[in-house]
Amino acid sequence: MKYPFVLSFKAQELQIPADCTQSLLDPIQSIVQECSENVHLVNFRDSSCNAPESLLSHDDCDTNSMGSREEEGANGWSESSVDRTVTRTVDSPNTHMLWVDMGREDDGLGKEEGDVKGECNSKWEEEERKVEQKPKLSSDQREYIRFMSVERKKDFVSLEKIRGRTVNILDGLELHAGMFSDLEQKWIVAFVYMLQKMGREGQLKEHTYSEPVKWMRGKGRVTIQFGCCYNYATDKNGNPPGILRNKAVDPIPHLFKLIIRRLVAWHVLPPSCIPDSCIVNIYEKGDCIPPHIDNHDFVRPFCTVSFLSECSILFGSNLKIAGPGEFIGSTAIPLPVGSVLVLNGNGADVAKHCVPSVPAKRISITFRKMDDRKRPRGFALEPDLQGILPLPYCSEKPKKSRPSNPQLNSTRRLVPWGNSEGEQKSYGKNPHSLSIQTRLGHINRHRVRLNMSDL
Repeated sequence: MKYPFVLSFKAQELQIPADCTQSLLDPIQSIVQECSENVHLVNFRDSSCNAPESLLSHDDCDTNSMGSREEEGANGWSESSVDRTVTRTVDSPNTHMLWVDMGREDDGLGKEEGDVKGECNSKWEEEERKVEQKPKLSSDQREYIRFMSVERKKDFVSLEKIRGRTVNILDGLELHAGMFSDLEQKWIVAFVYMLQKMGREGQLKEHTYSEPVKWMRGKGRVTIQFGCCYNYATDKNGNPPGILRNKAVDPIPHLFKLIIRRLVAWHVLPPSCIPDSCIVNIYEKGDCIPPHIDNHDFVRPFCTVSFLSECSILFGSNLKIAGPGEFIGSTAIPLPVGSVLVLNGNGADVAKHCVPSVPAKRISITFRKMDDRKRPRGFALEPDLQGILPLPYCSEKPKKSRPSNPQLNSTRRLVPWGNSEGEQKSYGKNPHSLSIQTRLGHINRHRVRLNMSDL
């Protein structure tokens, strides 16, 4: 069994229905068919969603994630001798999975008829009728529901003195929670661990996979780079930190491309900054990322996606090291599972950030766009990542208007100065003087003398 991770899924989780707006996990379809003849994925009606020819087509490389490692930790990972067994051809171009449909398990849309019927009593029959009467939603409708359910926070504030000026060091940060359903996360995590297995077996390029020896607490997290090879620190050859233009890594896998398409379509990243590189960080308990600012070989904004367990990321203009894997900073932001943190502005370039020792296993994937002048030599843009546009929806939820209090509605009227209601209007000595009487509720009366000759 080459891909045992598939066996951890239930048959219902592999039987994802049709009606898609974009393809997902096409390569895994062939893997599933190889592993079990009893599990079948439903063919999708949309034949325009064409799957790539391979799961991992070897080309270039990616870059580092939200962290700059102090040491590369070079291991004896030899470059795969063009082992194209990794490249698995998809025989059925019309079989696809969609992110929206993968979330059907969470909202009850993916229940099978047998699960709904249950026992043959009046209660279950009534529930069955309710399910049958439930209107079927199109893929666009389901995607709109998922899109609008994302919780977006963009008002982070942390004021610090920078060169004598008070600055919001978190300006530009955004947190998008609920971007991926539980089932989507399960597929992504399983795929990452499959990549780790391939890296350990030498099936990935030499500079794609790195697993340094854990020589102290917090050091030694696994990294898998796609699109470009990033040098975390000055290496033994004198190369400074940054993208190594003469080193090749594997290209971005198709599954990660689908994540990128969602990030742009769901208004997380702008279409002017479509990532062309990514780095996977696999944390064991106690691993960390030291304080740093991401290298400017990558343009802003960039983002990181969190999986497996929640942890906090620490921000501050002057982060301090308190011990192995322990840091002190002004602001800690929790990163929920399945959320996306976007770094831009002061949040990317003024404040440093770090990840203290994580309390449990964690996976993060950071997506970034390379500066055109820093791309590896011979780098070619991915055709299926070009021209991605955001969905034509407003990502900002309408704010609820506060109900008006009729007692606070103000009414204004003009009355002659010095006259009361019911009296004959007489302007006295100054016929140009009027008063404006304002009534707020049942009390609070104010009079203002207005000289009409000045108007």
